[in-house]
Amino acid sequence: MKWMVGVLLSLAGCIAGGDGSLGQSARAERDQGEVENLQPFPDPSGQFATFSTNGKIDLRGPFFQSFGTNGRTCGSCHQPGDGWTIVPAHVQQRFEDSDGTDPIFRTNDGSNSPLADVSTVDARRQAYSMLLTKGLIRVGLPIPPSAEFELIAVDDPYGYASASELSLFRRPLPSTNLGFLATVMWDGREPNPALSGLGTSLAHQSNDATRGHAQAAQDLTAAQQQAIVAFELGLFTAQSVDASAGDLTRLGAAGGPEALANQPFFIGINDPLGGNPTGAQFDRNAMTIYVAWDDPESGPRPAARAAVARGETLFNNRPIAIVGVKGLNDELGATSIPGTCTTCHDTPNVGNHSVAAPLDLGLTDAKRRTPDLPLYTLRNKTTGISIQTTDPGRALITGRWKDIGRFKGPILRAVAARAPYFHNGSAASLADVVDFYDTRFAIGLSAQEKSDLVAFLRTL
Repeated sequence: MKWMVGVLLSLAGCIAGGDGSLGQSARAERDQGEVENLQPFPDPSGQFATFSTNGKIDLRGPFFQSFGTNGRTCGSCHQPGDGWTIVPAHVQQRFEDSDGTDPIFRTNDGSNSPLADVSTVDARRQAYSMLLTKGLIRVGLPIPPSAEFELIAVDDPYGYASASELSLFRRPLPSTNLGFLATVMWDGREPNPALSGLGTSLAHQSNDATRGHAQAAQDLTAAQQQAIVAFELGLFTAQSVDASAGDLTRLGAAGGPEALANQPFFIGINDPLGGNPTGAQFDRNAMTIYVAWDDPESGPRPAARAAVARGETLFNNRPIAIVGVKGLNDELGATSIPGTCTTCHDTPNVGNHSVAAPLDLGLTDAKRRTPDLPLYTLRNKTTGISIQTTDPGRALITGRWKDIGRFKGPILRAVAARAPYFHNGSAASLADVVDFYDTRFAIGLSAQEKSDLVAFLRTL
């Protein structure tokens, strides 16, 4: 087990400051400064892998170089062995290996408050509790001066947040599969890819991250930005082996990162609201990875593979009455919209929105608040109506009242590698994610249907 953990951490942990316990082959790859395509990494569901169209994953480029003042690199929060994000168990190991001094542990955004006491190991363990337990980074954003709302009350367990800097705790989004993005960042605060081009958006984001997370004193050069973007756009990550269903490319299945790298995409592809520039109609059967497994008697592991196929069919076709979703029901003027999972997860075989469509599912509502999250009371300057939220989301970028609590839907590929889920890490497992949607939309899933949906999600 110790060797397995070492393999998970070896490729990026060494860059970010953790030594880990490395297997021989993993150490050799690290020392060579590269990772072979399709290098397997274990996760709770089996194995995932990354395919780079650049040939190999180069650990020596700007993505893994420090350009700031606090020792961080892009790789500090986007680790190859963590599905190109971070997961709490491995953040905890990095803490123990370094007594909480690894570059990921910095007070500008790694701690619960920039003013947190980090003078001792015990103090650091408390100061970085959100990062350690949920893999959450603190994002500090102000309320825009021209916003339609104002902050009238703050309940921050860490005693820091104010209108000039709200503390927002969010999961680092994976830095892989980015070629399928229709918007960059949870709140879409980077330039819109549909208008500026994805490369421009990602270049801007790389510089913002370096100036902010790494506390750089100057901007990245254009060459450095371009090198980071080229590296990121070459990465495709997906589950490759499922512990129950086995090899996800067997018997005609199209799992794994190589098939994903060849998946067509453009902004608006398969959009259910008419945003497809080709004029093609929406196809709710957006997921077709495991159509070949519809026959439960084909090949080995028939029961496990049949469960995956059933889950994919449910994802595409199980009716959902979509109600109370800001960004959808209000925009369309419809109290209830008949849909399926793919109404929102419409990008074929990828699972995110194919257009910029931030939605409010109620994840930041006061009733879902946990004691470790701040709670903000906002008041509409025109109507006087107030609302409580743990994160205003898109509204802190646009200043619009209607955008409070709205976030983009993330790409679902390699989702098994990166628990916990949702922007705030509020779902500990994929089963919890399925339970949330079942309850939120009163779908009425049976125990078997829930199990099948989880089996499918585990293979993405």
